[in-house]
Amino acid sequence: MAVRLQMKLGFVPEQDRLPDSADTVAPEEPTIGATLRSKGNLYLLVTSRASGGRFRDATRLVAETIRRAYYYDESAGISVCLEKAIRAANKKLSHQRDRLGGDEANGPIGVGLAVVRGHELYVLTVGPAEAQLIRQGRLSTLPDAHRARGLPTNDLAPQVWRGEIAVGDSLVLASPNLLAKLGPDELKDALLTLHPQSAMEHLHHRFALAGGSGSDGAIAVEATEVLATTRQHRLVPVNPPEPLAGSPDRSPIPLADSVSAGAAAVQHSARQARTAAGGLAGQLLGRLQDRLPRRAGQADRRVTTLSSRRDAQRRAAVAVLALCLVAVSIGLGAWYLGGRSDAGKQLSSLSAGQRAFEAAQADIGQVFSPGVDLVTDDPTRARQLLTDAWTRLDEAVKAGIATGAIAPLRTRVEDGLDKLYRLLPVGSTLLFSFADVKPPVDLAAVALGPDLAPYVLDRATQSVYRVDVNTGKAAVVARAGQQTVGGRVAAPLFIALAGPDLLILDAKDVLWRWRPVDLKGRGTLAHVRVKDASSWGTDIRAIGAFVRNRDQGLYNLYVVDPSSRQVLLYTPAYDGGGFPADPTGRLSTEQDLSMVDTMVIDGDIYLTRNGVIARFVRGGSTNWLPGDPGDGLLRAAPSYTVIATGSDVGAGLLYGYDRANQRILAIEKDSGAIREQYRLVNGDPGWLDLRGMYVLPGIGDGPATLVWIDHNRLMRTVLQAVSPSLASPGAGATASPGATPTPSRRPAKTPRPSPSP
Repeated sequence: MAVRLQMKLGFVPEQDRLPDSADTVAPEEPTIGATLRSKGNLYLLVTSRASGGRFRDATRLVAETIRRAYYYDESAGISVCLEKAIRAANKKLSHQRDRLGGDEANGPIGVGLAVVRGHELYVLTVGPAEAQLIRQGRLSTLPDAHRARGLPTNDLAPQVWRGEIAVGDSLVLASPNLLAKLGPDELKDALLTLHPQSAMEHLHHRFALAGGSGSDGAIAVEATEVLATTRQHRLVPVNPPEPLAGSPDRSPIPLADSVSAGAAAVQHSARQARTAAGGLAGQLLGRLQDRLPRRAGQADRRVTTLSSRRDAQRRAAVAVLALCLVAVSIGLGAWYLGGRSDAGKQLSSLSAGQRAFEAAQADIGQVFSPGVDLVTDDPTRARQLLTDAWTRLDEAVKAGIATGAIAPLRTRVEDGLDKLYRLLPVGSTLLFSFADVKPPVDLAAVALGPDLAPYVLDRATQSVYRVDVNTGKAAVVARAGQQTVGGRVAAPLFIALAGPDLLILDAKDVLWRWRPVDLKGRGTLAHVRVKDASSWGTDIRAIGAFVRNRDQGLYNLYVVDPSSRQVLLYTPAYDGGGFPADPTGRLSTEQDLSMVDTMVIDGDIYLTRNGVIARFVRGGSTNWLPGDPGDGLLRAAPSYTVIATGSDVGAGLLYGYDRANQRILAIEKDSGAIREQYRLVNGDPGWLDLRGMYVLPGIGDGPATLVWIDHNRLMRTVLQAVSPSLASPGAGATASPGATPTPSRRPAKTPRPSPSP
C-alpha cells in the first residue's frame, strides 16, 4: 500500500522566547501543489552569537532572503538553489559588516536549514547552528560546516547533506548555546517521548530554568505515516428498496392478464400449424423430383490453361487492391471532412482553459475580497497567490479563452503585484514647453543651475537656455558662434553644475563657465583654461564636477575620456583661474568607457554602461550592484541609461531611469536595494523619450522632486503616489499657473563676461 509522509512541526514562538535572544525560526510549508512537488517544505533556523536589536534584524533579513531566493529560483535542483540562497544572504550581510561587528573574516550569524520533499531530506548548516537526526532511538549529528565560520564571511563554502527520511525519524535544528546547556541526551529523550511541539516547549522551559540566556532557537520535525487509501463508509443505495420486488407481474386492469394469456396461446398454436404444413409440402415435392428420369453421369474432361489461371489471379488481385484503395480513400475523406479529432482537441483545450480561468479567479478572490486585503496583511501569501493567478491566466490565454474576459483579472493581478513590488503611480507637471519655437528644438541635457534655475541644452539650435519657470521665458546663455572675450563658442555638447558655475563643453574641446550675477538670468560667460584639453578628441562621453571648497568656489573637474580609458581628474588653481596641472586617472585600472551614458559624482563615481550602473569608491571598482526589483514576471530586467542623485556620498538614494519599462527606480546607495519604483499614471508615455533629469531632495521627510526633459518639454514629477482618478487623462501633464510659458523668439542679449571670472 502506498505511503506518504506528513511532517509534525514544533518550535517555540518568538513571543515566548528569551528577550535577549536574536534567533529567528522560519518554517515554510507551501500549499500550492506545484511548489510543494518541486521545492518541498523548508524549515529554517537563523541564530546569532550576540544579542541586540540589530542582530535580531540581521537574522530576520537572512531568513527572508533565503526563503525568497530558494522558492523563486527555478534554475537548478534543490542543492544548488540552497547554496545560491546562502550566498545571497551572505552578500546582503556583507554590506552590514560594520554594524554587526565580529572579526574581519567571519560574522556572528549561523544558519541551519532542512528541506523535505517526499522521502528526500536535504540539510545545510553554516556557522553556529546544529542539525541532529534521531532514527530508531539513535541520535546522529549531520555534517557540520565549521561553526566558527558565521555569516558574513569571506570564505563561504556551503555543503548540502542529502539523504532519506522515513516514518518515525525526527530532525532538530538547534542553537549550539541551547544544546551546550541541556545536552544531547535530554534532547533525544524529549523527542522520543513527546510530540515535537511539546518537546520544544519542554526543552525551552528547561533551558530557562538552568539559567540559559542569549541564543535559544530550535525547531523540530517528525515524519509520520499517512495512508494514501483509507477505508470509506459503507455505501448506501440512492433509491429506497422496492416492496414488490420479486413478486409476479400483475396488471392493474381486471381480466387483462387472462385475455393476454389466451391470445398468446392462439398465436403459438398457429405457428406450430404453419410449420407442420410447410414440412409436409416439402417432403412431397422432394419425392416427386426423385421419380423424374436422369442422364447417365460423364466425367468432366475440361482443362484450364496456365495463362488463363494467371489472368484470373491477376484480375482478382487488382480487384482486391482497388477495394482496399476505395476503403482507405473513404476513411481519409471522412476524417478530413468530419474534423472530429480537431474538434475533440479544441474542446479539451477549452476545458483546460476554463479550469485555469476559474483557478485564477479563486486565487484573486483569496487576496481581494470584502474585508480582506492580503497584499497589506500577508504580503508573502499574496505574492504566492497572485503569481499563481498570473500563470493561470497565461494558460487560459493559450487555451483560447477570450481576452476580454481575462483583461480585468490580469489588471487586478498586475495592480496587486505592483503594490507588493512598491511601484508607485506618479503624476507630472509641465514647467516649460518649446513646442511653438521655430525652428524646432531637440533637447539633449538638463542641469540644475547655480541659481537653482533649470538649464537645458538644445542640439538643434546649438544653444544653452536658462528657463525661468516663474515668468515663462527662456534666455540663451551660450550659443554656437557667440563671440566672447575668451574666443568664439562652438556647438555645446555637455553641461554640468559646478558649485557657483554652470560648465559648458563645446565641440572643439573648449570649456566655458556661466556664472549668474543675479536671480533674473543675467551672468557672465568666460573661457576656462584646461591643460591639454585639445587632446581629448571627439569621443568625450560625459563631464562632471565635485566641490572641494564651497566658500572659495573651487571644484574638481572630471572628464570621461574613452581614448585614454580613464576618468580624467583635474584639480583647480588656487585662484580659481582654471586647471593648469596635468590630469590624473581617477580609476585604479583602465576600463572601456566607450559605452558610458551618464556620470554622477557625489564623492564616489557612478557610471552607466550598457544598461548597468557601476560604482567606483576611491577610484576602485566595487561589487556594488542595484538589487533585483523582483517583478520579472511582469516586466523585463531594468536597463539604466540616465542616473541622478540629490544627496551626498554614501547617503540617500540614487535614481535610475529604465527606458525599456518607462520607470524610475530609487536605489539605496548603501546596500543597492530597490527602495521604490515610479511610473507615470494613466499610461502616460512621457518617460519613453526621457533624455535627462536631476533630483531635488525633499524637505524633511517630504518626497523628492524629479525634473526631466523630453525632446521639447521641461517637466516636473513629485515622487509620491497619486490616485489615477485624480490625475488628468491623456499625457498626464498640466501646465503651471499663469500665462502659457514660451521661450522668447529672440533670447535676451548675453552680457559681456568680466575679465576675471
